[in-house]
Amino acid sequence: MNSFSKCLDPAAEEQASLWAARLDGSVLSAGDQNALGAWLAETPAHRELLSHYCQFSADLEQQLPALVEAGAVELPVNSTPARSWAWLKWGFGVGLAAVAVMVWVARPRTQSENLASPMAVRQTLTLADGTRVELNAQTSLQIQIDRNGRHVRLASGEAFFAVHKEPARPFIVETPAGSVRVTGTQFDVRAEAAAPLEVTVVEGSVQVRPADPAGRPGATVLLGAGDQLSAGPGGVDVRALSASALDDALAWRQGQIVFTDVPLRTALARFARYHGRGITATSAAAERRVGGRYSLDDLDGFLAALEEVLPVHVTRNLDGTVQVSLRTEH
Repeated sequence: MNSFSKCLDPAAEEQASLWAARLDGSVLSAGDQNALGAWLAETPAHRELLSHYCQFSADLEQQLPALVEAGAVELPVNSTPARSWAWLKWGFGVGLAAVAVMVWVARPRTQSENLASPMAVRQTLTLADGTRVELNAQTSLQIQIDRNGRHVRLASGEAFFAVHKEPARPFIVETPAGSVRVTGTQFDVRAEAAAPLEVTVVEGSVQVRPADPAGRPGATVLLGAGDQLSAGPGGVDVRALSASALDDALAWRQGQIVFTDVPLRTALARFARYHGRGITATSAAAERRVGGRYSLDDLDGFLAALEEVLPVHVTRNLDGTVQVSLRTEH
C-alpha cells in the first residue's frame, strides 16, 4: 500500500475522502463537477489531498480482503464485495477518512537499517516516518527511527531530506564532521572525507553543530531557507544563496553538476566519487579553473569539454583510471 500523507485540516480531509469515494463510485453531475472544481480551486493543497485519497482508495480496495481477514475491518453480513466496498466508504458516516486514519495509526513507524547507493546511481526512498530521502551516488546511511527519536547517520556522500514534520520527534542527521537537527524541513547534506561539511537549506530552518578538528561538537549555527553552511579545517562559513545558486547547488538531483570557477582538482574529485574511479590531475594542471554545467552520468563528455576549454590532455589508462595534464607536459 502506498504511503498516505496526513493533512492538518480534518474538514479538508473529510471532504477529500467524500469526493474520492464519489469519483470512484459514480458519475458526477454537471453541478457536482462545478462544486468539485470550485473546491479544488480554493487551494493547491485540496488537489494534492484528493490525489492522495484517490490513490488510497485504489490501494485500499486491493487490500480489503486482507484487512477483513485480519479483523481490521468488519463488513455487513450477507453483503456482496461491491456493496461491502460501498458500505466501507459511505456506511454509517465512517467514510474513507476514518479508515485512512485507522490504517495510518497502525502503520509501522520504526526503522533500523543500513542503506547505500552504488556508484553512478542516484536513489530515492521514503523512510518509515514519511520522510523522503534522495541519495547521490556512493552514499551510505544508517537509519534508526523509533518512538523516541529519528536518527540518520550519513557516513559518507550526499543526501537531500524532505523531513516529515513531527515536533515531538526531532530528525537528526549525524556526520563525521557534525550534526544537523530539524523537526520538519527540506535540506541537503554533503559529507565527504576530503571536503568540508556542506549543508544547504531549501525550506524551513535547521540547527547545525559542526565538529572541531578533534571531532568535538562546536557551537550551534541556525540556518534558514536559502542558506548554505560550509565547515572545515578553515572554520565555518555561512552564505545566503540566490535562487539560481540554490538550484545549482542541488543540480545533482537532476543528474547534473555545476562548477563556478573551481580548481580542476575539485571538479575531477566530484566526478571521481560519483563514478567510483581514479580521476586525477598533475600538480601543474590541478589548479586550473573550470566552470559550467555538466551531466554527472556523462564522464566522457565532461573530459572532452575539458580538452576544448583548457590547455590540457586527458589520458585514459587501461585500469580505468584517468589523468589530466597540461599539454606542455607531453
